[in-house]
Amino acid sequence: MTPVIRELTRDELPAAWQLGRLAFGGAAEPPPSALRAVPGVTRLGAFDDAGRLIGKITDLPHEHWWGGRRVPAAGVTGVAVRPESRGGGVARALLGTLLERARDRGAAVSALHPTVSDVYRAAGWEVAGVLGAVDLDTASLPRPRAGDGVALRPGSMDDLPQVTDLYEQVARVHDGLLTRRGGFFDEPQGGPSHAGVDAVTLAEVGGELTGALLFGRGSGYGPDARLEVRTLLARDVATARALVGVLAGWRTVARTVRVPLLTGDAVSAVLPLERGLDRSGSVWMHRPVDVVRAVTNRGWPAHVRGRVAFRLTDALAPWNAGAWELSIADGAGALVRAGREPDLQLDVRGFGALYCGVSTGRAAAQAGLAGGSADPAALDLLAAGAPAQLLDYF
Repeated sequence: MTPVIRELTRDELPAAWQLGRLAFGGAAEPPPSALRAVPGVTRLGAFDDAGRLIGKITDLPHEHWWGGRRVPAAGVTGVAVRPESRGGGVARALLGTLLERARDRGAAVSALHPTVSDVYRAAGWEVAGVLGAVDLDTASLPRPRAGDGVALRPGSMDDLPQVTDLYEQVARVHDGLLTRRGGFFDEPQGGPSHAGVDAVTLAEVGGELTGALLFGRGSGYGPDARLEVRTLLARDVATARALVGVLAGWRTVARTVRVPLLTGDAVSAVLPLERGLDRSGSVWMHRPVDVVRAVTNRGWPAHVRGRVAFRLTDALAPWNAGAWELSIADGAGALVRAGREPDLQLDVRGFGALYCGVSTGRAAAQAGLAGGSADPAALDLLAAGAPAQLLDYF
C-alpha cells in the first residue's frame, strides 16, 4: 500500500498529537501550539486506503549559521508511525515528501535528532555531532575576578528578545548552530530555547549586554540537587567568568550543575571541564536538501581554495544525484555539473558528514561512503569548515 501524504488540517492535529504520544509517551494534554497552525511549520500526515492517519512528520523552518551566513534548513521532528504500519515504508515516504516540499520552499540542508539512526541513514541522513552537556560540581567552578568591569543584574521574560540578539552574536561565529528565529522560536515566552527557565541573570559591560544565564532551579537542596542550565552565553571571557561565578554561588544548596557545551566558546574557556562528573548528549544527524544551495548559501573559510569533482548518489532526493564539481575560493563556494565523469564517488551520507566538518575523504571511504579510482583525500575540500555544532533539541 502506498500511503497518501498531505498536509494535516487543523481538525486532524489532535489525532496527530495522540499518535506522537503513542510513539514517544509524554503528557496527556498537548501544548496549545500543537493544536493550531504555527507560521512556517509544516505538519504532514500519511493516510491509508481507509483514510486513517498512520504516520506523521513535522518540518520546522529553521536556519543554521554556516561561515557567518544564514542557511535555510528543514528541521525534522515528530516522526511517528502507527505500530501496525511500521516496516512498510511509511516513514521513508514521509521523509521523501518532506524533502521535496522543503526544497520547494528554499531549504538547503536538514537536521534531526534520531530515535533510531538506521531509518534515517537509509534516507540519507548521517550522524554529525552530539548535543552535549556536562555535570560539574558547583564547588569546582571558578569565582569571578575583581575588577573585570562586568555588572550583573536579574533578568525577566521581557529581556528574552535581547537574549536572542546576544545568542545571534555568539552563534554566528560557529558552524551549524540554529539562528533561533522563526517557527516555534517566535512563540510567546521565547520558544523552546527558554523552556524550563526559573531564573535569568544578565551581564553587562558599559551598559551593553554581553552575557546571559538562564537556568532551572530543580527541587531540593540536598546532595542530589542539580541546577539545569538552559542557556549560558558570553561574548568575552570576563563575562563568562562572571556568569560561571553566579553558578558557583549555588554550591551550598545545589551540589551539581548541568551545563550545555559549545566547543570553542568563551564559556568553555573558563569551565573546569576536566572535572566533569558526567558527560552526556543525544546525537544529531544531517543531510543536504539541495546540494547546490548547501554549497552556495554558506560561507567558507577565506583561506581555502580548490576544486574537486565527484559523482553523488542520493536515492531519496534524485535532484542531488549525478556528477558534480565543487570549487571554493575567497570565502565562497560553487557546485556545478561536471563536464566529464569524475574519478571519485560520494554517498549523500558522506556529503553530510564532510559538509559538517566531522569526517575526511579517506575516513568516508573507510566507512563505505566514498570511493573511486582517485585519492578520496581530495574530498577534504568539502570538509573545509569548522566542525558543526548544535545547542538545540527539536
